Amino acid sequence: MGLADTNAALALSALAWSLGESDRAERLLALTGLTPADLRSRADEPALLAAVLGFLEAHEPDLIACAAAIESTPDALVRARMELEA
Repeated sequence: MGLADTNAALALSALAWSLGESDRAERLLALTGLTPADLRSRADEPALLAAVLGFLEAHEPDLIACAAAIESTPDALVRARMELEA
């Protein structure tokens, strides 16, 4: 698995975690401007995945909780966002 695939897999795990709680999922949609249809049809796009990670990065408690839940680190999530945006 290459670095791009690793970043995408990490971001998809973060997306699944973000959608696991309805208030957080609603906040994700509201703050990113994404729709459920976007999530379904564009979940493999680096820009969408970076937006999800940016959403988590903007609220440190969620970033930390997500990293712990998906057995990663906040730094890894931030790096993945930066690389997905490149």
